[in-house]
Amino acid sequence: MRIVLLGYMASGKSTIGKVLAEKLNLLFIDLDDYIENKFQKSISDIFNDEGEIFFRLQEHEAIKEILAKQDEFILSLGGGSPCYAGNMDLINSHEDVKSVYIKLSVNTIYNRLIAEKDHRPIVSKIPTDELEEFIAKHLFERSFFYEQAKIKLLTNNKSVKKTIEELEMLLL
Repeated sequence: MRIVLLGYMASGKSTIGKVLAEKLNLLFIDLDDYIENKFQKSISDIFNDEGEIFFRLQEHEAIKEILAKQDEFILSLGGGSPCYAGNMDLINSHEDVKSVYIKLSVNTIYNRLIAEKDHRPIVSKIPTDELEEFIAKHLFERSFFYEQAKIKLLTNNKSVKKTIEELEMLLL
Protein backbone atom coordinates (compact mmCIF):
# COMPACT_ATOMS: atom_id res chain seq x y z
CA MET A 1 0.00 0.00 0.00
CA ARG A 2 1.21 3.50 -0.87
CA ILE A 3 -0.78 6.21 0.90
CA VAL A 4 -0.21 9.97 0.82
CA LEU A 5 -1.97 12.06 3.46
CA LEU A 6 -2.59 15.72 2.76
CA GLY A 7 -4.52 18.59 4.30
CA TYR A 8 -4.16 21.86 6.12
CA MET A 9 -1.80 22.30 9.06
CA ALA A 10 -3.13 20.79 12.29
CA SER A 11 -5.44 18.46 10.38
CA GLY A 12 -3.82 15.43 12.02
CA LYS A 13 -1.89 14.05 9.05
CA SER A 14 1.13 13.01 11.10
CA THR A 15 -0.89 11.64 14.01
CA ILE A 16 -3.20 9.64 11.75
CA GLY A 17 -0.29 8.55 9.56
CA LYS A 18 1.78 7.22 12.46
CA VAL A 19 -1.10 5.29 14.00
CA LEU A 20 -2.24 3.85 10.67
CA ALA A 21 1.32 2.93 9.68
CA GLU A 22 1.81 1.06 12.94
CA LYS A 23 -1.54 -0.71 12.56
CA LEU A 24 -0.83 -1.73 8.94
CA ASN A 25 2.87 -2.40 9.59
CA LEU A 26 3.95 0.17 6.99
CA LEU A 27 6.80 2.66 6.91
CA PHE A 28 5.68 6.14 8.03
CA ILE A 29 7.40 9.10 6.37
CA ASP A 30 6.81 12.72 7.36
CA LEU A 31 7.88 14.84 4.39
CA ASP A 32 9.20 17.69 6.56
CA ASP A 33 11.29 15.24 8.63
CA TYR A 34 12.58 13.64 5.42
CA ILE A 35 13.73 17.03 4.12
CA GLU A 36 15.20 18.09 7.47
CA ASN A 37 17.23 14.86 7.62
CA LYS A 38 18.42 15.29 4.05
CA PHE A 39 19.66 18.86 4.65
CA GLN A 40 20.50 18.54 8.34
CA LYS A 41 18.52 21.75 8.90
CA SER A 42 15.09 22.62 10.23
CA ILE A 43 12.38 23.61 7.75
CA SER A 44 12.44 27.12 9.28
CA ASP A 45 16.19 27.38 8.64
CA ILE A 46 15.80 26.14 5.05
CA PHE A 47 13.09 28.76 4.50
CA ASN A 48 15.23 31.49 6.08
CA ASP A 49 18.54 30.52 4.43
CA GLU A 50 17.40 29.39 0.99
CA GLY A 51 13.89 30.83 0.55
CA GLU A 52 10.48 29.32 -0.09
CA ILE A 53 11.06 28.57 -3.79
CA PHE A 54 14.10 26.42 -2.94
CA PHE A 55 12.12 24.65 -0.21
CA ARG A 56 9.16 23.95 -2.52
CA LEU A 57 11.51 22.46 -5.12
CA GLN A 58 13.06 20.26 -2.44
CA GLU A 59 9.59 19.06 -1.42
CA HIS A 60 8.92 18.09 -5.03
CA GLU A 61 12.24 16.25 -5.33
CA ALA A 62 11.63 14.46 -2.03
CA ILE A 63 8.16 13.31 -3.13
CA LYS A 64 9.67 12.03 -6.41
CA GLU A 65 12.40 10.17 -4.48
CA ILE A 66 9.93 8.56 -2.09
CA LEU A 67 7.59 7.49 -4.89
CA ALA A 68 10.52 6.02 -6.83
CA LYS A 69 12.22 4.21 -3.93
CA GLN A 70 9.47 2.99 -1.63
CA ASP A 71 7.05 0.18 -2.42
CA GLU A 72 4.92 0.53 0.70
CA PHE A 73 4.52 3.57 2.93
CA ILE A 74 2.33 6.21 4.43
CA LEU A 75 3.61 9.68 3.55
CA SER A 76 2.40 12.75 5.41
CA LEU A 77 2.81 15.93 3.36
CA GLY A 78 3.23 19.45 4.67
CA GLY A 79 0.13 21.62 4.41
CA GLY A 80 1.44 23.49 1.36
CA SER A 81 3.09 20.56 -0.41
CA PRO A 82 0.12 19.66 -2.65
CA CYS A 83 -0.10 23.24 -3.94
CA TYR A 84 3.31 23.59 -5.58
CA ALA A 85 5.44 22.18 -8.41
CA GLY A 86 2.71 19.94 -9.79
CA ASN A 87 2.88 17.71 -6.71
CA MET A 88 -0.76 16.59 -6.86
CA ASP A 89 -0.37 15.65 -10.52
CA LEU A 90 2.79 13.72 -9.64
CA ILE A 91 1.14 11.88 -6.75
CA ASN A 92 -2.07 11.10 -8.61
CA SER A 93 -0.19 9.95 -11.73
CA HIS A 94 0.73 6.81 -9.78
CA GLU A 95 -2.30 4.54 -9.97
CA ASP A 96 -1.15 2.52 -6.98
CA VAL A 97 -0.88 5.60 -4.74
CA LYS A 98 -3.93 6.53 -2.70
CA SER A 99 -3.99 10.25 -1.93
CA VAL A 100 -6.15 11.12 1.09
CA TYR A 101 -7.37 14.61 1.99
CA ILE A 102 -7.81 14.86 5.76
CA LYS A 103 -10.53 17.49 5.75
CA LEU A 104 -11.56 19.70 8.67
CA SER A 105 -13.75 22.76 9.12
CA VAL A 106 -12.15 26.19 9.57
CA ASN A 107 -13.46 26.26 13.13
CA THR A 108 -11.87 22.92 14.03
CA ILE A 109 -8.53 23.98 12.50
CA TYR A 110 -8.73 27.31 14.36
CA ASN A 111 -9.33 25.57 17.70
CA ARG A 112 -6.38 23.25 17.13
CA LEU A 113 -4.03 26.02 15.96
CA ILE A 114 -4.83 28.28 18.92
CA ALA A 115 -3.44 25.57 21.19
CA GLU A 116 -0.22 25.19 19.19
CA LYS A 117 0.13 28.63 17.60
CA ASP A 118 3.60 29.28 19.03
CA HIS A 119 4.95 26.13 17.36
CA ARG A 120 3.60 26.96 13.89
CA PRO A 121 5.80 29.55 12.14
CA ILE A 122 3.19 30.38 9.49
CA VAL A 123 0.62 31.49 12.08
CA SER A 124 2.72 32.39 15.13
CA LYS A 125 2.80 36.09 14.29
CA ILE A 126 -0.85 36.40 13.26
CA PRO A 127 -2.98 38.08 15.95
CA THR A 128 -5.51 35.66 17.46
CA ASP A 129 -8.45 37.81 16.38
CA GLU A 130 -7.29 37.54 12.73
CA LEU A 131 -6.39 33.84 12.77
CA GLU A 132 -9.77 32.39 11.80
CA GLU A 133 -10.02 34.67 8.75
CA PHE A 134 -6.43 33.81 7.77
CA ILE A 135 -7.22 30.08 7.97
CA ALA A 136 -10.42 30.50 5.93
CA LYS A 137 -8.62 32.40 3.15
CA HIS A 138 -5.61 30.08 3.15
CA LEU A 139 -7.80 26.97 3.11
CA PHE A 140 -9.86 28.41 0.26
CA GLU A 141 -6.69 29.03 -1.78
CA ARG A 142 -5.43 25.50 -1.15
CA SER A 143 -8.73 23.60 -1.52
CA PHE A 144 -8.38 23.34 -5.29
CA PHE A 145 -5.30 21.17 -4.74
CA TYR A 146 -6.56 19.30 -1.67
CA GLU A 147 -9.79 18.33 -3.46
CA GLN A 148 -7.73 16.52 -6.13
CA ALA A 149 -7.06 13.74 -3.62
CA LYS A 150 -8.52 10.38 -4.59
CA ILE A 151 -10.10 10.00 -1.13
CA LYS A 152 -11.63 12.73 1.03
CA LEU A 153 -12.09 12.07 4.72
CA LEU A 154 -14.00 14.55 6.90
CA THR A 155 -12.62 14.24 10.42
CA ASN A 156 -14.33 17.00 12.44
CA ASN A 157 -14.84 15.94 16.07
CA LYS A 158 -13.75 12.36 15.37
CA SER A 159 -11.29 10.51 17.52
CA VAL A 160 -8.09 9.22 15.96
CA LYS A 161 -9.45 5.68 16.39
CA LYS A 162 -12.70 6.48 14.56
CA THR A 163 -10.79 8.32 11.82
CA ILE A 164 -8.46 5.34 11.32
CA GLU A 165 -11.43 2.94 11.14
CA GLU A 166 -13.13 5.07 8.47
CA LEU A 167 -9.90 5.50 6.53
CA GLU A 168 -9.22 1.76 6.53
CA MET A 169 -12.66 1.15 5.03
CA LEU A 170 -12.06 3.77 2.33
CA LEU A 171 -8.67 2.29 1.45
CA LEU A 172 -10.02 -1.20 0.78
